[in-house]
Amino acid sequence: MKSLGTDRFVAILPFRRINRNWYNAMAGAALLANSEVAGGMYLFSRCGGEYIVVCKKLSYNFLRPCVGPAVYHVICKEDLAEKIAVGREFNIDIELEILQQVAGIGSGKEKRVGRCDATFHCAPKAMLKARRLARR
Repeated sequence: MKSLGTDRFVAILPFRRINRNWYNAMAGAALLANSEVAGGMYLFSRCGGEYIVVCKKLSYNFLRPCVGPAVYHVICKEDLAEKIAVGREFNIDIELEILQQVAGIGSGKEKRVGRCDATFHCAPKAMLKARRLARR
């Protein structure tokens, strides 16, 4: 996983036997579940340990079978820094482009295998702790 600026983040899911289905393609469940992981890791890296991040909605569109390592490009649609600066809980929409790395030495080519739209809820831990104390 690596950051490509403030609004782009890349994660790679290796193509291994455990990720494959009967047709020797990447299992759909692996592609879907790792979309949540990639999006969550992006938000954790930007928000820091002061926030709790929960996936509220995940919509995945399968475009073609993935028969190689999957690359997740996370694109933030909204201004995350502004929402963090306010210091309150918020929902944020992110978009993930899921690409397959094409085999070949130095090819650098990728084919799109899916697209994912996700909504995450981020809440400051201090605010949740204050709510818990107020209830007591």
